[in-house]
Amino acid sequence: MADLIYTGITSLDGYLADSNGNFDWSAPDEEVHAFVNDLERDAGTYLLGRRMYDVMSVWETLGGPDDPPVIQDYGRIWRAADKIVFSETLQLPPTPRTTVRRFFDPAAVRELKADTSGSIGIGGATLAAAALRAGLVDECRIFLNPVAVGGGLRFLPDGLNLRLKLVEERRFGNGVMYLRYRMAG
Repeated sequence: MADLIYTGITSLDGYLADSNGNFDWSAPDEEVHAFVNDLERDAGTYLLGRRMYDVMSVWETLGGPDDPPVIQDYGRIWRAADKIVFSETLQLPPTPRTTVRRFFDPAAVRELKADTSGSIGIGGATLAAAALRAGLVDECRIFLNPVAVGGGLRFLPDGLNLRLKLVEERRFGNGVMYLRYRMAG
């Protein structure tokens, strides 16, 4: 059975993007990016909201021979994984290995978890909130950046009551902290 893992790069005040939708402050340096790559190697499938899919689909072409090795590596990881995009408006995905589902169905995700080995990544705050509320997320991985943005799109939605157990942490040279939490029940 696969674990469903929600990963995000956040500000100290808990935002994935600021109130203008910007997230340029969260760009990982080479050390953090290499660590993310190692975490993502096990993910054979990504569940993505439409906006996150639009952001991440650039990895279909990034990672060419002129790009740094860490970028090439993540490009290979991304292209090797299956993607399921939840969108009411996207008709046909422009990238390979991608399917579109019109709505989030917790029962279908439970079935996918049961039938999958490795891990399943989930991306997009709105989609992850639905999965968290449905009790489907097994683990949260947070890359906490030493910046406060004062508002925007939250990593964890308001009104959610979760118990988490810290199982791993790591400090990077640029001040980023990696925190890995398992659901505590």
